[in-house]
Amino acid sequence: MTVPGHIVVVGGGAMGSAVATFLLADPAFDGRVTIVERDPAFREASSALSAASIRQQFSTPENIRLSRFSFGWMRAELEVGLHESGYLYLAPPSGVATLEANHAIQVAEGADVVLLTPAELSARLPWMSTDDVALASLGRSGEGWFDGYALLQGLRARARDAGAELRTAEVTGLCLDRDRVETVELADGSTIDCDAVVDAAGPWAARVAAMAGVELPVEARRRSVFVFDCATPIEGCPLVIDTSGAWFRPEGSGFISGMAPPPELDHADLPLEVDPREFETRLWPALANRVPAFDAVKVTNSWAGYYEVDTFDHNAIIGRHPSIANLLFANGFSGHGIQQAPAVGRAIAELLVHDRYLTIDLTVFGFERIAAGRRVEERAVIG
Repeated sequence: MTVPGHIVVVGGGAMGSAVATFLLADPAFDGRVTIVERDPAFREASSALSAASIRQQFSTPENIRLSRFSFGWMRAELEVGLHESGYLYLAPPSGVATLEANHAIQVAEGADVVLLTPAELSARLPWMSTDDVALASLGRSGEGWFDGYALLQGLRARARDAGAELRTAEVTGLCLDRDRVETVELADGSTIDCDAVVDAAGPWAARVAAMAGVELPVEARRRSVFVFDCATPIEGCPLVIDTSGAWFRPEGSGFISGMAPPPELDHADLPLEVDPREFETRLWPALANRVPAFDAVKVTNSWAGYYEVDTFDHNAIIGRHPSIANLLFANGFSGHGIQQAPAVGRAIAELLVHDRYLTIDLTVFGFERIAAGRRVEERAVIG
């Protein structure tokens, strides 16, 4: 039995392209897919501006499963420049219990992670200061970073080659007939009839959902990334999550780094303009405290991109709307969307074709939890 229909995917980034790729690869699907993307140059897209890293070190089993599948799929299916150099989480004394609890979940899910004492950490990474570190967690395989733009373009090419129509337009309306979306309206006045709509609009997902009268708790939050050089050799550096909340990793011959702004300055929809004071006043001191050689660095570049933050519980919103059955969400990943795009694309395709999850049960991330006030706590959030 095959399932016909016309699926419209709003958002042509990595997430939307992954949905189309897996949908058209399913032998049980005999329909059409149209991807609507307002900016095919992806000047503001999270997929193109992401630091593009991938980890298994989450506290929610479903997040671990999503990233494990995506890492394996990228390694096998696309050339995206995977660097399997791991994540290193550093915990102060107050964070030891959480790190140990997270580690137990990760190991149970098959993640290759190990806990390190400060002495073990110093022996492995002698260039790192461990004065305020009580425990560390290192991913030995299945974690690292990749070329996010290569993943975006690779998925987009696969979707196109499989038959998806790539349409450059801005969605301005979703027309409902009772409890179904029947038509997608575009800014040029044209419309697209559809059997289902997938909201994969990233930081702008709430605007799309609002067109169907749905309040989606997703906001675009600016995050800046700084590129810097260090004259002192730093060998064997993984992606480090510092006790301060700062992160850094190698990139080319230098490093990239970032840090979430303080809550009082973390407003929605800020322009994608880097404030150099973020590095000078907050990030640089944290970096130099962790790596003494970083006391003398030279910033060579910077950029800003959006996190699509789920303000409800900082976890993904995946699946069907409970009352608009043909409206599906793939939103709110709060910083880990690009790394999970292949797995989420597969999951949404399964719902559309088979009306259920076949591989990874993502019911926990359903929209229903928002109305019920049932938060899914992810303890390993990187701001």
